[in-house]
Parts: sequence; structure tokens; C-alpha cells
Amino acid sequence: MEAEVAIESVETRKRTNIRYIIIALLFVVGAINYADRAIFSIAGPAMMKSLNLDLVNLGYLMSTFGWAYVLGQLPGGWLLDRFGARKVYIGSLFSWSLCTLLLGFAGYLGAAAVVTIFALVFMLSICESPAFPANARIVASWFPTHERGTATAIFTTAQYFALVIFLPLMGWLTNKFGWQSVYWAMGVLGIALAVVMPFILYNPKDHPRISSEEFEYIKAGGALVDNYTTKVGDNTKKESSFSHIKQLLNNRLMVGVLIGQFCIVTLVWFFTTWFPIYLAQGRGLSLTSVGLIATIPAISGCLGGILGGLFSDFLLRKKFSLTFARKAPIILGMALAMSIIGCVFVDSLEMIVFFLSLAFFGKGLGALGWAVVGDIAPREIVGLCGGLSNMAGNIAGIVTPIVIGYIVKTTGSFNGALIYVGVAAFMAIFSYVFLVGKISRIELKK
Repeated sequence: MEAEVAIESVETRKRTNIRYIIIALLFVVGAINYADRAIFSIAGPAMMKSLNLDLVNLGYLMSTFGWAYVLGQLPGGWLLDRFGARKVYIGSLFSWSLCTLLLGFAGYLGAAAVVTIFALVFMLSICESPAFPANARIVASWFPTHERGTATAIFTTAQYFALVIFLPLMGWLTNKFGWQSVYWAMGVLGIALAVVMPFILYNPKDHPRISSEEFEYIKAGGALVDNYTTKVGDNTKKESSFSHIKQLLNNRLMVGVLIGQFCIVTLVWFFTTWFPIYLAQGRGLSLTSVGLIATIPAISGCLGGILGGLFSDFLLRKKFSLTFARKAPIILGMALAMSIIGCVFVDSLEMIVFFLSLAFFGKGLGALGWAVVGDIAPREIVGLCGGLSNMAGNIAGIVTPIVIGYIVKTTGSFNGALIYVGVAAFMAIFSYVFLVGKISRIELKK
């Protein structure tokens, strides 16, 4: 009640809205992040031809990103807690964009090309690993609880925006200038943004243009404005990170969220890797057509993502519990995402696009995992908790490309792959219904 009174009193005064600029920046960086991951989905067929790769080889190449991404999560989370999101995020963007740029030159190395590509993809993934834990940490620091669902939905919908904007561009570049040009273009774009980013991204306490009214407003609403870095000598550093991880893994709420993240990210990895290849090889569309048609489900996903965040925050404003406000969009969204299985039973392109769009919409609607992480993460280790969640979720980045590669090669069809993705959506529902109990902030034991 006191927090609500504080919020209302601050709302009556004039305040800045710098947090909206911050979330817009996270959205743009997130779009570049996902676009860089999705390059394989467009450039993959051309790379397969020039490098003599088959579908299984391509699946392993895609999974290289997942292996490195998982390995980088806990170190990335520790870096965020130790040095803060600003420094780590800017360095991360510059580093992964440089790797993306260099990937465009790897194809000219002859026999060493494949090994070099594997190595650069591995490094790119390591460099990207702090990005989404940083997003969650920045949102938790800049947004009050009742705005956090919408803010989270905005940066997570960047994955769909990336498909809408960049897939047609990537298809055009690949056809016109070759697959290498896609890596060059995306690398230069990311490096340019990394140069500009230090002038936009600040901690709430350090931002030169934030008003005291906005600062007090977000603080009163539950933003973790006082928890941006862990200083050397703090009591929280006396305990090892392994002790913290052990506590998290012994918490049923956290385990349920981790399983849910794995299942939800399975859908993400299908959409950002095999989805365009499914349209090209499974449905016989040209590369240019893939880039255009893929934008329809992607727009649906973007709309679903925004509505999911708005719906969750609407439920909070209507005095529903935090647990219900977060779980309802996730469960409903994953139920809709299961409709991807409908593609198995239809042949017309119109119906395929319909089911894919419905599944994308559902995936977007249910993409509140990062909001949940921001709600439950212990205050002392928000970055580490985000890294653990992202690590668990992106094990799917290892499993999904390989499993789908084998399914398609063995069966000669994408039907099994679509069913696999639909089952993952069902398991996400199971986890949030039966494992995730009341959503509340986890307290570390001293």
C-alpha cells in the first residue's frame, strides 16, 4: 500500500521518460542480435552449396552457436553482476559484430573455411551470451514491476522484428552479392551501433537527463535502481557463485522456470534457424519468396509479444496476483503455439501461413520468461540468475538444430520437426502449471 501511495504521489509531478529510450535501444540491439543468429537460415543453402555441407552438417554448424552460448551464460552473468550491464553490453555488441563481419571473409579460406566458420561462430556466441541477461537486468533496474511485463515483451519481440526487417534484406543480398555480403552488412551495422551506444545507455543513477521524479517513480515501483553492480568487498561476494547456483537449482520455482525456458526457446530456435529452410526446402519456395512470406508469421509474433506484455501488466493493474498475471499469457500463448502441428495436415500455402502465424503469435504472447526471471531473481545476483536461465533455455540452441537436422535427413520430411516443436510448447505449459508455483522474489540463504 505504501508503495502504491508513493507511486501515485510521484506520478502527479512532472517527470522524464528516459526509460522509454532505454527500452527502444534494447529493442534495436535485440533485433541485430537475432538477425545475426538468423543469417544461417537465409545464407545456409548457399553456404551448403559452396562449402559442400549437408543438412546434418548445417545442423551441427547451427548448434555451435548453442554450445558456446550456453557455456558463456554463467561467466556472462558474473560479469554483469561484477561490472554492470553498461560496460559488458557495449563490449558484447562490439565483439559479436566484429565476429559477424569476419565470418564474411571465412569463405575465401579454401580448405580452412569450415573450421574457421565454426571457430568464429563459437566466438560470436560467447560474445552474445551476456546480451539477454543484460536486457533482463536493465529492465529490472529501469522499470517498475507494473511496467516490466510490457518492457520485457518489447525487447523479446525484437526477434520477430529481426525476421520482418532483415530476412527480406538478407535474401536480396544473398541473391545479389553472395552469402558473404550478409555477414559484412550485419557486422558493420552492429559495430556502428556499439560506437553510438555509450551515449545512450546509462545506469539509472548515472543518466545525465533523468529527472529526480522519474528516478523516484521507478524506484517506488520496485525497480532495482540500487542493485546495478556488485562492489568488491560486498558481503555477497564472500559466498561463491557456485553456492548461489546450488540454492537456485534447489528451488522448485526456479527449476520450473528453467524447464519452461528450455521449451520456449526450442520454438525460438526453430523459428530463427530451420523455419526459412522449411519454407524453401519443405514447401519449395524460392529464397526471395521465403524472405517475403516469412514476414507474415513474424509480424504475428511481434503483435503477440506486445499484447502478451500489455495483457500481463493490465492484469496487474486490475489487482490480479503477479503469479496469475505472468502465467496466464504464457500458458495461453504456448497453447496457441501448439497449432504449428497443424502444418503437418495441410498442403495449401495459405493454411500453412495461417498455422505458422498463429504459432508465432502464441510464441510471442507467451514470451514472458524474462519478466518472470526479473520478478524472481535474488537481488544480489540478478545477472547470475539471468545467465542461469538463459543457459538452461539455450540448451535448446544445442539440441534443436541437431535434432531437426537428423529428423529431416532421416524421414525426408519436416513433419516430425513440426511435431517436435509442438510438443515443446506443450511441455512449457506443463512446467508452468505443475512446477512453477507462486511467483515471488527468491531470497538467498546466508
